[in-house]
Amino acid sequence: MPQPTVVLVHGAFADAASFAPVVSELLSSGVTVRVPAVPNRSLIGDAEYIASVVRAIDGPVLLVGHSYGGAVITVAGAEENVVGLVYLAGYALEEGESLAELQGRFPDSPLATALVQTPYPGGVDITVDVERFPSIFAADVDPEVAKVLAVGQRPLAYAAFGEAAPAAAWKTRPSWGVVSSSDTTINPDVERFGYERAGAAVTEIDSSHLVMLAHPKEVADVIRTALAAVG
Repeated sequence: MPQPTVVLVHGAFADAASFAPVVSELLSSGVTVRVPAVPNRSLIGDAEYIASVVRAIDGPVLLVGHSYGGAVITVAGAEENVVGLVYLAGYALEEGESLAELQGRFPDSPLATALVQTPYPGGVDITVDVERFPSIFAADVDPEVAKVLAVGQRPLAYAAFGEAAPAAAWKTRPSWGVVSSSDTTINPDVERFGYERAGAAVTEIDSSHLVMLAHPKEVADVIRTALAAVG
């Protein structure tokens, strides 16, 4: 089987550029990478979009999802050519479960008090308070970079929190999970619980939520381990 293409799926409050250091690591290893922009409008809609990206790739795909992107790959990973899933500080949902339901099993993180709701035509966007973004989302990222990220967040539609996942691809695909053990965006126990339930191979990194920016080499190593296992 040819080496899988790695598709990196960003989450809420970040964008495709958040994977830049990991992309550099993978490209230097000769890995084929795609980093689509996720609409962040609805879990089902976003998963359908990523599934369309996956279907357009000729050959096997390894899906990597950060944060909310973990929920997206949980659903989109049901595509036939997906051979594995890698979660980065992410949500590994059960079929029929929503983000709100999984988070509700555990105490809130500091993010809960820093969310900002902004109406838009047809819904409400959720972002992180700009002043609190660096400490909550990117505590171990260069402070100047964190300030830039804070003012350029990609919002998540509020409706996405309540949508139930129609599939859980980890039931039929091998999975790997990175726990950000110093995460103050998602309670690390939410990550651990989802990964254990999925039977994922788990790596813990002492990191903020933006583990791919703070620890790109370690994240790339996890992805390369997954590639070796499925390829």
